[in-house]
Amino acid sequence: MRDIDLGWIRVFVEVGRRGSLSEAARALHLTQPAVSYQIKRAEQEFGTPLIRRLHRGVELTDNGEALFDILSGSVERIDKLASRIRARPGQNLLRLHTDYAFSGLWLIPRIHRFSQANPGIDIQVIASQHSDPGQLQPNDVAVFFGSHDRFGPDATLLMAERVVPVCAPALASDHPAGRPGSFRLIHLDSKDPSPWLDWRRYLAAIGQGDAPLKDSGNLRLNTYSLVIEAAMGGQGLALGWRGLIDGHLERGTLVPLGREVTLPGSGYFLVGNGDSGPATQRLKEWLLRETEGRD
Repeated sequence: MRDIDLGWIRVFVEVGRRGSLSEAARALHLTQPAVSYQIKRAEQEFGTPLIRRLHRGVELTDNGEALFDILSGSVERIDKLASRIRARPGQNLLRLHTDYAFSGLWLIPRIHRFSQANPGIDIQVIASQHSDPGQLQPNDVAVFFGSHDRFGPDATLLMAERVVPVCAPALASDHPAGRPGSFRLIHLDSKDPSPWLDWRRYLAAIGQGDAPLKDSGNLRLNTYSLVIEAAMGGQGLALGWRGLIDGHLERGTLVPLGREVTLPGSGYFLVGNGDSGPATQRLKEWLLRETEGRD
């Protein structure tokens, strides 16, 4: 669930709890410079140092400790109040958590169909690059990418990971299918190991693990929507996730160029948190109907 924006206060409390700027940055999905900036802002407000940098990590100064004692309990109470308010029965607001690729390429082009069938329900789409099932609140719905063992037995597979190389039609006519090494490759950056198929794993899956990849002039992007935009613009060959790019294939703005690979047990899963109310159940059933046959 998205936390209430408390500015430097939440950042300061997280640094105090963890004793590390980098750990606080990871917990808050911020960069370390952003965390440092917020701490400096707080120190300017109070006119005194609040943290002391150590060889490894940081510790609070005496003034920082006094401030932490006041703020930490307040932040916790604010978060609990926000959870209660957001989870009140009878509210007609549904929160759907997912990533940028699913929301931009699959959800937004068709969410109007759910709204037309359920005019009294408001949808809040919360897109993030990082999925955390542990942050879901009662009645929240999530569509997360990963493997079944990560989400548990109650998760339902909506779309299996099915991948095929794709490019713009004009580019396809100039290159032979099945030889990615002759293309400029478009990579989707990720943490190592990648939670999704990357080019090396794709080639290994089709029996071309020893095939050399183009080692220079490639394009690396950090969001999948940009990968698809680049592919449609003729910038190179990308890995296309079926379900997300089917509309582009049907319209001919992208064409497949190579073998399709399916990874059983991996893909987009419908994830929830405990019992759900009637409105939440309608959204889950709609997602299942819309993705029927894609697993």
